[in-house]
Amino acid sequence: SGTIGVNWGTQMSHPLFAPDVVRALVSNNVGRVKLFEADPRIMSALAGSPLEVMLGIPNDMLETLATDAAAASNWVLMNVTHYYLRKKRVNIRYVAVGNEPFLAGYNKSFEGVTLPALKNIQAALSKAKFADQIKAIVPLNADVLQPRDPGNQDPSTGVFRNDIKMLMDDIVKALASTGAPFTINLYPFISLAQDPNFPSEYAFLDGCFQVQYGQSTYTSVFDATFDMLVAALTDSGFPNMEIIVGEAGWPTDGFPSATPSNARRFNQALVSRIISPSPPGTPMRPGTVLHAYIFSLFDEDLKSIAPGNFERHWGLFTYDGQPKYLLNTSGSSSVLEKVGGVDYYPALWCVLKPGIAVPQGQIDFACSAADCTPLVPDGGSCYSTLSPEQAASYAFNSYFQLKDQVPSSCDFQGNGIITGVDPSTPNCRF
Repeated sequence: SGTIGVNWGTQMSHPLFAPDVVRALVSNNVGRVKLFEADPRIMSALAGSPLEVMLGIPNDMLETLATDAAAASNWVLMNVTHYYLRKKRVNIRYVAVGNEPFLAGYNKSFEGVTLPALKNIQAALSKAKFADQIKAIVPLNADVLQPRDPGNQDPSTGVFRNDIKMLMDDIVKALASTGAPFTINLYPFISLAQDPNFPSEYAFLDGCFQVQYGQSTYTSVFDATFDMLVAALTDSGFPNMEIIVGEAGWPTDGFPSATPSNARRFNQALVSRIISPSPPGTPMRPGTVLHAYIFSLFDEDLKSIAPGNFERHWGLFTYDGQPKYLLNTSGSSSVLEKVGGVDYYPALWCVLKPGIAVPQGQIDFACSAADCTPLVPDGGSCYSTLSPEQAASYAFNSYFQLKDQVPSSCDFQGNGIITGVDPSTPNCRF
């Protein structure tokens, strides 16, 4: 059976104490973490822990690393050697060079620098004598794939996207030269969210929707996309390259199908497949153990909502380390252990003064800085259960907590008041 991985993002206004998080990960049977950058607090907390680490390099560093081999060597020295060779080692196994650098939305910004950055990091790891233990990889979005014929979605006809085909072939060759895996991010939820005609059952790993391609039956878009990658790798000459799923998950708010029950359903099936003693694999890779990282560990209130209002709600845990739903990660207990030792501000909230007309301008001001996505009409978890006055209080309080409860942050031109009475409702936590 395999090892559960999670993505540990840090775009939070109030990050939790990293050693407490590491303890919770270990107690919840998580064995792998994927980081988007080398945060010193997190790296120090991982020292001496059994967790395997995939360490990320942000896209904005790719150009420097591509053009300057010394910068790549220095990055490895500061972020790999420094943590890997100490007595209490950080168990780094992979360095992720960029994150989804060929997304169509990036307008080719990183297409010229990703491969040279990968090669320079590979060379730096080799020079530091880490080539056998630590592999450089590039996590890519599933939009690098396409069927050979756009009208035929058969996974066995998968190839790399026409506009980057030669580049992808070179990247796959570079990965193969060091024995590194190919890393793909798979998001069935996004397929569902972007297409009103997408069959919802096909987004889940335990769904009852079936698609037949030749002799192969697919019951999830996850497996179909995975096999499209197998076909693309075969087309590029590497039919047996190991595949890692760098991100897969389901959000709990901000969209009609983003609910805790759907998230639990998707992530439980994902976890069960990872830890299964007899993994099913896919039609093109039957019986293969799934190496995957759940996206994500925590809700992150500072993330951009450009992709959608759900973007701040992918966490298995709330911003304060409480599990959002039951999840069996061990084969025995269904209860995730919360992150311990969390320090709270005083039990204070900022609400709309009683008897005052709802001040839309002040709500907009609060929501331009703080997270108000639970209030959105299209799938916000608090939208249908709060009165306009309560919704104003939610917005005011979100801003007040973001600003660390500084009294002046509850003024709102005289419309706000601080209270010690929790304004939360059964369906909406303030």
